[in-house]
Amino acid sequence: MSETFQPGDLQALSITLQLAGITTLVLLLLGTPLAWWLSRTAFRGKLVVEAIVALPLVLPPTVLGFYLLVALGPQGPGGALARLFGGRSLAFTFTGLVIGSVIYSLPFVVQPLQDAFTAIGRRPLEVAATLRASPLDRFLTVALPQARAGFLTAAVLGFAHTVGEFGVVLMIGGNIPGETQVLSIAIYDHVEAMDYGRAHLLSGALLLLSFLLLFAVYAWNRRYRLKAVS
Repeated sequence: MSETFQPGDLQALSITLQLAGITTLVLLLLGTPLAWWLSRTAFRGKLVVEAIVALPLVLPPTVLGFYLLVALGPQGPGGALARLFGGRSLAFTFTGLVIGSVIYSLPFVVQPLQDAFTAIGRRPLEVAATLRASPLDRFLTVALPQARAGFLTAAVLGFAHTVGEFGVVLMIGGNIPGETQVLSIAIYDHVEAMDYGRAHLLSGALLLLSFLLLFAVYAWNRRYRLKAVS
């Protein structure tokens, strides 16, 4: 039993933080226009789109991971895309992990953004329109500033959810040290090896990180609400 991080643990931590950071950035870029559209559209098929976005919330991670493995494997669209760049498959690669994480964490980013955009209402945007602000100006200067609390919540939830992934990343990325082994899988490895001391150490680090992220969100939202009331 050891009470210090091993090089492999630090490597898993580095891959986990890289994966969570890139995934969160991609989710914010893709999720913002999607959430804006969902908050403003009256399209009949909106419920279908919302159900698809929310599907990872109820779908077992192994089921989602299995279908992603098929899609990203040599015989799927991911394999065809990888061959364009000289590869054989996107499965068991860091790029595949990012794709899977984006899909798995999508509702944790889109839903807070959609709620934040919906809460703005139409009145501020209509006032800006009367001042001849273009749709892009209204979005950049009115909607985005008023939705900043939603952006913070979405970013933190997307990051924290990606850090804690297990089933999906195991199915898509496997367990390749230095390439696709993330922290949650390293913890599982230590438990299987009966090395509970190191499993405690890594689990405690994840627990502390998750608490600090949520504490920051609640503190920010409380400060934002008080500022809005005053």
